[in-house]
Amino acid sequence: MPYHLMNLRHVPDDEAEEVRALFDEHEVRYYETPPSFWGISMGGFWTHEQDEAERARSLLRDYQQRRHTRQREAWNEAVQSGHGTGFWHQFRRKPLTFLAALVAIAVILLFSLAPFLGLA
Repeated sequence: MPYHLMNLRHVPDDEAEEVRALFDEHEVRYYETPPSFWGISMGGFWTHEQDEAERARSLLRDYQQRRHTRQREAWNEAVQSGHGTGFWHQFRRKPLTFLAALVAIAVILLFSLAPFLGLA
């Protein structure tokens, strides 16, 4: 019976590579299914043995705790240096893309609400 170890949907490539290296380093017998192009199947890391799944989940728990700490530190450093992800930072980084998105949102809202506002 297969045991699901980790979902690969929305997992960055670097994280998936680190998990593969972790499993290889600790000689975890696993196999991988890729997520589908259309997002129907999630893909992930799997194993066939229950004891192997428990060992792999323990390794994953420790890895994810370390990764969370690293990512949180990187985020805090980015915020401290003035590189955030708020509206103002997005506008400053890519002003044309930001304005184009706002115009597209406004046009969609206008067409969606036009029949109710008596504009059509």
